[in-house]
Amino acid sequence: MSSSPVTGITVTYNVALVSLYKLPNNIRVISELFSAIAQNGINIDMINQTPPYRDCINLSFSLKNSQLVNVLSVLNEFRKKYPDLRVEIDADNTKLSVYGEGMRNVPGVAASIFTIFAEEDIAVKLVTTSETDISYLIFDKDVDKATSAIKARYSIE
Repeated sequence: MSSSPVTGITVTYNVALVSLYKLPNNIRVISELFSAIAQNGINIDMINQTPPYRDCINLSFSLKNSQLVNVLSVLNEFRKKYPDLRVEIDADNTKLSVYGEGMRNVPGVAASIFTIFAEEDIAVKLVTTSETDISYLIFDKDVDKATSAIKARYSIE
């Protein structure tokens, strides 16, 4: 078994980032939003929410570029009920995930990856974590540089 906390990397290309600003901080509204997305057969991936400010949140999620037209249709309908909602789309990104069971008990893996990205001048658009997985949404142009640097740091083949 590897002594490195990171034992693998996965890469997902053609990922879009959808960001919603001034979404009411109401769990019923959030439930309604995600239910409408799901009912339209749209599979989302990474989800990130800001803390509430003045009864609103900002929320971002990722999905395949091929689902953008469908999600925009849902969001346009949703905006009819919530006209202050602002929607921004950022297409053609890559999700890079590092994983390993050892991450569960080793502090500093996220710090190490952020340091790698800083050294390589790689911008992070979105990050989500679990005990054994950290996923980063980055520009497509940076994926080769990012994977090479992470593989070198953690001796991954």
